[in-house]
Amino acid sequence: MLQDNLIYVVLIAIVGLAALTVNFIITTREQQENARQKRLTWLQSQSEHLFKAIAVLREAGCKPEIVSKLNEHAVSLLDEISLLAPESELLEATTRLQRNADSARPNTEVFANDKALKRAQIYINFAGKLVVQLARGGKLTPILARSYQQELYSLRIRVVVEAHINQGTRFEAAGEIMTALSHYKHAKALLVRASLPRQSKAIAMDRLQKLIANIQPQRPKSRGTLADSIDRLL
Repeated sequence: MLQDNLIYVVLIAIVGLAALTVNFIITTREQQENARQKRLTWLQSQSEHLFKAIAVLREAGCKPEIVSKLNEHAVSLLDEISLLAPESELLEATTRLQRNADSARPNTEVFANDKALKRAQIYINFAGKLVVQLARGGKLTPILARSYQQELYSLRIRVVVEAHINQGTRFEAAGEIMTALSHYKHAKALLVRASLPRQSKAIAMDRLQKLIANIQPQRPKSRGTLADSIDRLL
């Protein structure tokens, strides 16, 4: 009788252990799947923004070394997606974004309207923030990261200024002089506030001043009361 009870206890223990093992395996798999889905969601968002940013940078004429560094990071994200979700719709969609980014070429005319210009600013800013993250992760030196940040800042200013000049030129050609003048003055105000290299800033300011002067010539400065008095005396 005692032996039978011992057998029952052992069997119950075995069944309990088996149940715990199965439950552990199921729970572990669920946790792994949840972690996988969370990672894929993050990869989807990050890679989508990054490939679109790369396309914008190429269209804006960004320095190739910056584009190359960001592209390396984007490819690493794509490789991780291919490992976690091979033959998935996410992988196909991300691969299409990569092809679009690779085929982008310098063309500032794509920023001709306000919506496209806003999009360009958003993705250039995104690239600047990503540079900081890469530096924190040890993938860029702090000096190089600051250099890239400054270049991306200058690029954003140039894109916005050039877009306003292009829009102003079109409005001027269409006879909408005041609208054109508004675009030129907006670009000039942006340049005045911008922290750009002195020489490049001066060249851009001279160009804008000529465009503004063609529409709104400067009034000749008064020579002052002494000069006026001499003229009257003569």
